Formats: sequence, structure tokens, C-alpha cells
Amino acid sequence: MNNPGSIAVLGAGSWGTALAILLSHNRLDVRLWGMPDEIARLAEDGQNKRYLPGIEFPDTLSPMADLAAALDSADEVLIVVPSHAFRSVTQTLLPLLPPTAGVSWATKGFEPGTQQLLSDVAKALLPARNLAVISGPTFAGEVARGLPTAITVASDSLQHAEKLAGYLHAPWFRAYTSDDMIGVQVGGASKNVLAIAAGIADGLGFGANTRAALITRGLSEIMRLGTRLGGHTETFMGLAGLGDLVLTCTDNQSRNRRMGLALAKGLSIEAAREEIGQEVEGIHTAQEVYKLAQKCAVEMPISEQVYQVLFAGLDPKQAVHNLLDRRQKAESA
Repeated sequence: MNNPGSIAVLGAGSWGTALAILLSHNRLDVRLWGMPDEIARLAEDGQNKRYLPGIEFPDTLSPMADLAAALDSADEVLIVVPSHAFRSVTQTLLPLLPPTAGVSWATKGFEPGTQQLLSDVAKALLPARNLAVISGPTFAGEVARGLPTAITVASDSLQHAEKLAGYLHAPWFRAYTSDDMIGVQVGGASKNVLAIAAGIADGLGFGANTRAALITRGLSEIMRLGTRLGGHTETFMGLAGLGDLVLTCTDNQSRNRRMGLALAKGLSIEAAREEIGQEVEGIHTAQEVYKLAQKCAVEMPISEQVYQVLFAGLDPKQAVHNLLDRRQKAESA
């Protein structure tokens, strides 16, 4: 593996911090950038006590509040911010970006308001750069603790994908490469909506049968949308599709699943957000997926019901019954 000058990780939340820790364990020079008050706490504590308490930073990880300093001579810039901040952060780094640096992101979502894939946003702002997206079935705490994990790195440039996968590789962390940036992004974003649905169903006590049906039919929805947008069918059967969907629908480490559980208890979205204490990407994504499905004439009934619960005040129990009352059809339809 070629040793880069440094990697700048932009975003000091749980996932950004976990990736910074992983890269640092690989003896790479890692600069973790975030807001000044946030970075001051990380530097003082030598760990991210809010999101990953007890996991000490390796000595090659440097928290930085100065974006120019974080980007200085960086070989790779890894953006790990919420989808609604992706464009603004990318625009901010433009004048500071080293001329040969690759740009990648581990953000899962569509751009709010435009329904654009983040790769479309990045390509418009960074037309001459090597770009890549990281996605797959991952919980930040498990990655930071060194538990076995596998993800997908997708890029239009195989060389860039392999380089980034090499930076991430560790005895407990395996990165597979792909050339399907569209499929990897659609899978990683859309599964958050289905995780809210699974949380609602489990919170209402509908059982394992219902959860299995939601996951299976949810995967069909994701595949319909993803292939319509140009993704590859096989991508949705892999880590960034089925793998990520199963993880977020079945484990309570998932914020999106916990949002569904909270809604089933009768909590408002704001009360649920406060209880969870972190960004819940599936809320924003539900709106964008609903609009995108309508625009593309793709049938996504589960995602539509989640949208109705979140944005039209539909009772969660009624949403489940609406799905069960749909007309009879062939499974392959």
C-alpha cells in the first residue's frame, strides 16, 4: 500500500470518528475536522466521549478545527457529514483542496430538495477529481472497537477504489471494490427508510414474520428504484444493498430503526429525535425517496407509507394495515 501524506476526515460525528480511528490504526496520518467547540473537546479528551466513549484516539489521529490545516497536503479527503450538509461542506473545501487529492464520502442519503445522488453533486462541483463512495452494513461503535466488518468502496475509477480500499483495510476490516456508484448510493440511502418501517412494525408488536416480509419486499423496492436510476441488480444483493438493509432493520444500534420504535410508542418526530440524540437520515431520505419514486414512476409502497407517517400524520398502525390491504399480485411484480 502506498503511504499517503495524510487523510482528512471531514465530520466528527460517530461515523466520521470511527473511520478516522480505523485509518489511524493503519498508521496513516489522519486529520479529523469538525466544529471548533466539538474539536476542542475531542482534543482535550483524546476520544469522542459523546458518541464513542472509552475508545482512545491513536497517536496518528489529530482533531483539527482549521479546515485549511486539515486539508493541507492531503492525499484523500473523506466527507462524513449529514446529507443536507454535503453540498455546503464540499463547496467550502473547494478553494483549499490539494490539486491531486481524491475525494470520497461515507454519507448515506440523497440531496434534500433535489433528490440528487451525492455523486451527482460531487461531480458537478469537482468535475476533474477522482471520486468514491463508501457504504455497507456498519455501526460506528463496532468499527471503532475493531469488530469484524466488511464494506464496499465504489468509484468510476478502479484505481481510486483500490487505493481507498487499501487505506481502509485492516485485519478486522475488509473493503470490497465496485464500479457501481449509483447502486451503492441508492442502497445505502433507501435502506434507512425501510429501517424506520421495520422499527414501527416491531414497536407495534407485529412479530418476526412481518419484519421478514418488510425486509424482503423493501429490498424489491430499493432494487426497482436503483435499477431505474442506472444501478446494477447484483449490487443490491451485496453489502451496500441487502447487507445494510438487514443490519439496520434488525438491530437497535440503528437510529432509523429506533425512530420507528419511538413512533410506534406514540412519540412525535421531535421527541424521538431528542431521545435518539443523533441525526436520523431516514427522515430526510423518506421525503426524497417518495418524490423520486413519483418522478421515476416507481412503485414503492412501504417507503410511501413511511413518508405518510412522517409527513402527513398517518397513524403507524394504519400504515401497516394499508400495506396488508393492497391488491393481490404476483411476488415478482
